Amino acid sequence: MSDAICFNGDILTMEGDEPRYVEALFVRDGRILATGTKSEMTKLVGKDTKLLNLQGRTLMPSFLDPHSHITAYAEILSQARLGSASSFDELVGCLKKFLEERSLAPGEFLMGFGYDHNSLEEGRHPTREVLDRVSGTIPVIAVHASGHMAVLNTAALLTLGIDAKTPEVPGGRIGREADGETPDGYLEEKAFMTFSSKIPRPSSGSAADALEKAQDIYVSYGITTIQDGLTEEAAFTLLKEAAMAGRLKTDIVCYADLLKAPELVQKEPEYDRHYNRHLKIGGYKIILDGSPQGRTAWLSKPYEEAEDGYSGYPVYTQEQVDTYVERSEGEGRQLLVHCNGDAAAEQMIGAYPKPTQLRPVMIHAQTVRRDQLVRMKELGIIPSFFIAHVYHWGEIHRKNLGEDRADRISPAKEAADLNMTYTFHQDTPVIEPDMLETVWCAVNRKTRSGQTLGAEYVVTPYEALQAVTCHAARQYFEEDEKGTLSPGKLADMIVLSENPLKAEPDAIRRIRVLATLKEGELLYEAPKETKQDL
Repeated sequence: MSDAICFNGDILTMEGDEPRYVEALFVRDGRILATGTKSEMTKLVGKDTKLLNLQGRTLMPSFLDPHSHITAYAEILSQARLGSASSFDELVGCLKKFLEERSLAPGEFLMGFGYDHNSLEEGRHPTREVLDRVSGTIPVIAVHASGHMAVLNTAALLTLGIDAKTPEVPGGRIGREADGETPDGYLEEKAFMTFSSKIPRPSSGSAADALEKAQDIYVSYGITTIQDGLTEEAAFTLLKEAAMAGRLKTDIVCYADLLKAPELVQKEPEYDRHYNRHLKIGGYKIILDGSPQGRTAWLSKPYEEAEDGYSGYPVYTQEQVDTYVERSEGEGRQLLVHCNGDAAAEQMIGAYPKPTQLRPVMIHAQTVRRDQLVRMKELGIIPSFFIAHVYHWGEIHRKNLGEDRADRISPAKEAADLNMTYTFHQDTPVIEPDMLETVWCAVNRKTRSGQTLGAEYVVTPYEALQAVTCHAARQYFEEDEKGTLSPGKLADMIVLSENPLKAEPDAIRRIRVLATLKEGELLYEAPKETKQDL
């Protein structure tokens, strides 16, 4: 829209530390021209000005996604979804049904995503023998919900050249059978990442269509800035082609995989830290440990009921991490660092000998301690919490970590009390990019069974919204363009069915995104059965 006035609703600007509302907002040429009273905005009306009557609904800044993997999400849209499987039999059934419905090309893998061994009756990961029940000739791979591990059938192991003589991968593990040599199909952390890169990828045409579909899903959740949080060259090529073809409707920020695509930023200078047709490279990404629900996150104290004091393990040495940090600092590029365990968090913190202006981000920060948050604030490190873990894996964390550590999973309240910049994310495709569910999680901290996990760590609804609007914009160095409804900023906005600040805390997850606008243009409008006409 060229000119438009928004009025007759709660217009929440997200400016400042306390909620602020304005009566009306004027948009011109994709930016917010002015805010104020309706009479003040009416003075700006021209013959082509559109009137957007909110009819009592809420207008606020659109959400920014502080961490996810849109290209990986696009890939799984064409894979079997395994999240509903509650046993090995159901897992096999999901994959068989998918195989019956799809026509695979010769050599193509049958891929499934989202199984969680914690939710299976057997209480453990499947093996190659389980997946051999799907097919003895077609390569089959089932990826864990965390994205940190997977299981392959015998055909897939043969295709990827994994056998009894295959050496272990540092920072990962190849599961072995009782003889200690024969692979049982399970791959963990760096072992999974190393071999999964050899799996054939979809054709460019189908990949581009899947990317557009993935983008539309993010938009339906009110997100207009999306992350690709571990970008290799093939993924960047896909995004670049989409950008050049005009298929990116949102802003997408890539973080080059510092191990597999370290030269990406040098090869693509026209995308380096600035948008080119809605695409930019924000910096680098590294991974220091694994998953707490998978018991591979690196902790300073052992897991509950762990044999031999097992506490997870690091991916790199401190010296290696120091080198990666020195590189990002030397080049003046932001670094995103995956740290689930507090020992991994300590490794990241220890790599910064002095404060930095580059706003490095500790991705997940699940078990970060208060003393670490204090030092992170001094150093300028931003914690980005995967706070929806409270709901999705709360009971598992109690089992794996014990009551005290589980209670303080994603301690956002401590970050808020320290006046830190902090953000929330979904790590999509691990879970859907449902930002309002995440806000609900932060405000209520309820587990799947309805119990409260760490009541002292809840944040207010406004603090939760800050994490996915103005704080997220600052994480991206985009606070002058996004994150609040302030004059001069981009008109990236959403219309909600209800005001999250006025709804009952437990009702926040039921609030719906009715419309999503990017630079004043309508990208999404909810189906009529879930809204009244705007």
